[in-house]
Amino acid sequence: MGKTEPRTLPGFMELLPNEQILFDQMKQKIENSYKTFGFLPIDTPIIEFSEVLLAKAGGETEKQIYRFTKGDTDLSLRFDLTVPLAKYVAKNYGNLSFPFRRYQIGKVYRGERAQKGRYREFYQCDIDIIGDGELDIINDAELPAVIYSTIKKLGFENFTIKINNRKILNGLYESIGQKENSVAIMRIIDKLDKIGEEAVKEELLKIDIPTNTINTIIEFIKIEGTIDEKIEKLKNLKIENEIFLKGVEELEEVVKNIRLFGVPENNFTVDLTIARGLDYYTGTVYETFLNEYRELGSICSGGRYENLAENYTDKKLPGVGISIGLTRLFFKLNELNLIKADKKSISNIIIIPMTENKTMPLKLAMELRNLGINTEIYLSDKKLKAKMKYADKLEIPYVIVIGDNEIECKKIKLKNMKTGEETEIEFNAEKIAELII
Repeated sequence: MGKTEPRTLPGFMELLPNEQILFDQMKQKIENSYKTFGFLPIDTPIIEFSEVLLAKAGGETEKQIYRFTKGDTDLSLRFDLTVPLAKYVAKNYGNLSFPFRRYQIGKVYRGERAQKGRYREFYQCDIDIIGDGELDIINDAELPAVIYSTIKKLGFENFTIKINNRKILNGLYESIGQKENSVAIMRIIDKLDKIGEEAVKEELLKIDIPTNTINTIIEFIKIEGTIDEKIEKLKNLKIENEIFLKGVEELEEVVKNIRLFGVPENNFTVDLTIARGLDYYTGTVYETFLNEYRELGSICSGGRYENLAENYTDKKLPGVGISIGLTRLFFKLNELNLIKADKKSISNIIIIPMTENKTMPLKLAMELRNLGINTEIYLSDKKLKAKMKYADKLEIPYVIVIGDNEIECKKIKLKNMKTGEETEIEFNAEKIAELII
């Protein structure tokens, strides 16, 4: 019988250990940032009942679902973390404290065409704040503070959180007689950065928007100036539409509170082109860009929605949330050499026994681990040169060789693999740990 070729499905990421260490470090930084703001962890199943997962799905989303049957049960893989959150909140409503602040980091699945940087299995890092009946607008201002903290922890300084409000756009379109086309218009406007102004105009013409109305829309989204100037210009448009005016009021309130949360002025702005493609956003929307690497697209986005769990319960559960697509972000940063997977091991030290009696080396390894030192012990029966080569190849910072003489003298030599320096020290885990830390 022939061997099976070891292949990985297209669109599924597999990393070498050094890359996985870097990926895990990024994931940990995001998680730690979410925790510092008091978000609670949850985990939802990767597989759900299809009727639960697809309660609202349709169109392109439903085509991308991984759906299958097991026996008589119709099952699907989750395609985002928001729909499972909606189910989770509706199911556990009586046991949750509101506002419910949750984070979830997990894999999702979309059967879209596999291409460079686009994955069928990928990690999303989400946070949401869910209210019971209502949710104060100040929560919309806290999320940019979380974004700011998180992107900083990932090592970036030059980035911009772009903010808008869907009510402003909906109110504008209603005021110019385009209420029925508002979702289609926003989807097209959302592509402005990618396809340019002329292509946007062409797409708007294709859905039968009159030329003079298109010009009004383009003039609106090109309003320029500082944050405060843009808000003032919106007020000066004299659009007497209730939804529009509510959106401007919310935007002004969010901006005021973002400043109170300490987000610097050079890291956020109002951008009237930001609409977010998803239909369920009803108020504040966000997109975040690395200013020097706009080709990455938005690295963190989200917004406000009025009724998270409307497909599962009659209770009104408004919320606001953001998501980081970690797998794609990691791929793009790696491709641009903005991150380097140069850590080949997570061990702080390796113990190399050169004695038949492994009692003392194993005891020392356990004591170091109990002190929080990542400790590896080399147990294969090879010559010392091969063992040292192994430690050097993995770039483990410190090495201890323990032979019969070291056991008898109760002293060992701690070798710094970077400098080559050797320090003689007592056979004592605490003292060794002090030198390593």
